[in-house]
Amino acid sequence: MRVTLSGIRFSRGDWQLRADAGFSRGTHFIAGAVGSGKSTLALIMAGLITPDEGCVQRDGIDATMLSLQFPEAHVTGATLEDEVRSWGVDPAQVLAETGLAEKAGTPPLRLSRGELKRLELACVLARESDLLILDEPLGSLDCVQKRRLCERLRDRTTGITIIFSHEQHILPAVDAIWEMRDGVLVNHGSVPQALKAWGDSAPPHIRWAIARGILPANMRMKDVREAACRTCD
Repeated sequence: MRVTLSGIRFSRGDWQLRADAGFSRGTHFIAGAVGSGKSTLALIMAGLITPDEGCVQRDGIDATMLSLQFPEAHVTGATLEDEVRSWGVDPAQVLAETGLAEKAGTPPLRLSRGELKRLELACVLARESDLLILDEPLGSLDCVQKRRLCERLRDRTTGITIIFSHEQHILPAVDAIWEMRDGVLVNHGSVPQALKAWGDSAPPHIRWAIARGILPANMRMKDVREAACRTCD
């Protein structure tokens, strides 16, 4: 199972996106500032945008799932129950899991964006997909929901998961780190060595650890604390 980006080039005015990469099984984190090209690359990888040059090759991928940055873009149902059913998953299970069972008959767009994001992600994760692409999945979620999402992503042990995010603090455990820099996709490699390669663009807690000679096992705050404690011992 593999996704290969070969000679990808996409232009919008004077701005250009470039990507040559290969993604194998596991969880990949693609960091980058707002406007760096993350969402555009996510749409290209999902097949919703055709690049000006190059191609996306999906080997062993039968089912692709894309979670867009803004959850309202996914809405098709008149009620929450209809919305969940439109994803082909069990409304009772998803609504109970998200704490929204009492709002089953509510129109989705009457939810707060955080509630709607929580619902949409629960539907996405309830589906089985070989390639899961998440564009800013942590956006609009409070700290509790961000941690719960990170736990859910940790439990996904099959297929390829690609997370696009500019989140700086509450982060999931991942296998590899990439970065969009001025429209160019950069491969920092596998974790934990990728944390060093991330450099000045890494979140503050990771930079703090690296500057003190501490190499965390992964990118979560918990990993940095555990690495610091081991160093002190």
